[in-house]
Amino acid sequence: MATGRTHRPATRSRGIPEATVARLPLYLRALTALSERSVPTVSSEELAAAAGVNSAKLRKDFSYLGSYGTRGVGYDVEYLVYQISRELGLTQDWPVVIVGIGNLGAALANYGGFASRGFRVAALIDADPAMAGKPVAGIPVQHTDDLERIIRDNGVSIGVIATPAGAAQQVCDRLVGAGVTSILNFAPTVLNVPDGVDVRKVDLSIELQILAFHEQRKAGEEAAADAGVPAAAARRESAEQGPDGDVPAVMPA
Repeated sequence: MATGRTHRPATRSRGIPEATVARLPLYLRALTALSERSVPTVSSEELAAAAGVNSAKLRKDFSYLGSYGTRGVGYDVEYLVYQISRELGLTQDWPVVIVGIGNLGAALANYGGFASRGFRVAALIDADPAMAGKPVAGIPVQHTDDLERIIRDNGVSIGVIATPAGAAQQVCDRLVGAGVTSILNFAPTVLNVPDGVDVRKVDLSIELQILAFHEQRKAGEEAAADAGVPAAAARRESAEQGPDGDVPAVMPA
């Protein structure tokens, strides 16, 4: 099986927009669920609903893959699973290292979904000498002193950073220097990387803050409804007011 060091996904060379690439995993997850239920075909409307997008956007996304479905029949589920998996590079073996084996890093190491989606956890790395040799998810933790050798020996091109914020940039620099070209960052900080290195950031606190915003807005709409104010007007007033309720939250440039 090919490794991630010698093969790269073909999405960019085929001109697939980044927004479409971001939705492909959603389609794949929905299609995999259909495949597990032995559903042979699916309409664009059904698949779009399962993936949480509109059907016109789905059909446009699939047109970039050269897949248009069959009128009156829909899309072949198994073929789409293969086609999207190939575009995402999931038909290859992608060795991954996780750096920072605290609670989050250990949880990631124990996540069973990596292997089924084409990712192999090749090594776990931590700066704490007391962690060296300790097995996590059946994999012995190795010290950061050996990071470069581990990357080289395992042909790793994808690194996961689960360290505290203060250590993340240094870890990132070492990963990039060792040849890693894609990084998934769980540390609550922005990483600076050179051209040619892709970074995806996962910040759970930001996601919770966004949910808090929506909860606050819903509470405001409910209060307005109790006072007899139309919901649309309540939303408009909330958007126009700042945190103190008297000035715009964002002033025009």
